[in-house]
Amino acid sequence: MSPPGLELDGITFGQGGWTLAADLAVRRGESLALIGASGAGKSTLLSLAAGFERPLSGRILVDGRVVTDLPPASRPITTLFQEHNLFAHLTALDNVALGLHPGLRLTAADRQTAHEALSRVELESMAHRRPGELSGGERQRVALARALVMKRPVLLLDEPFAALGPALRRAMLDLVSRLGRESGLTVVMVTHDPGDARRIADSVAFMDGGRVLLSGPTDSVLDTPELPELVRYLDPDSDQDPS
Repeated sequence: MSPPGLELDGITFGQGGWTLAADLAVRRGESLALIGASGAGKSTLLSLAAGFERPLSGRILVDGRVVTDLPPASRPITTLFQEHNLFAHLTALDNVALGLHPGLRLTAADRQTAHEALSRVELESMAHRRPGELSGGERQRVALARALVMKRPVLLLDEPFAALGPALRRAMLDLVSRLGRESGLTVVMVTHDPGDARRIADSVAFMDGGRVLLSGPTDSVLDTPELPELVRYLDPDSDQDPS
């Protein structure tokens, strides 16, 4: 059996009086949605996987390779944030090409690769526009194209489409799902919306109080919730008492 695309094995983390302890595995080429209330630890878990935070203990593995001690830039992981992190003075094409060479010392083949990535997100006609000339959804598509050219096997989504309207958010999720499957990416997505999870995630992990309390196939977890904390999260008016 092949190793998971992403595995967090015995991870612990602490900040102030708050602690996180989690075990999580995502099959290679599949997508997982992290759901839970604000403060549950979802974004922290992504930061640990990406290397922006360092665990107190445990291991982080990508395709069976331990990456726990690697800096973020050296990990085979790309993260998309709600803030797209594009450079305002660069064109869409050059922003994408930064994923190939941080100094933009590009060969003709590199430029072709960047053009192809923009084409995959349906923005090739806007290659020479700057971020200020693009809509919010278009800027996020440029950021996604940059992630694609980096050719890293794991993609982390920390609510990058939360500020978009419902229709555009659904379109972006569908685009991520299609491109992820075409590229064989392992995708982990933080979301507050179970509908987003149903739309693109093969599996769901529910977090509460810095712990992964439940994980499994999306429909199984969301259609028949038995865990009191999950019931209350999905239906705040529920009278179930998690104690």
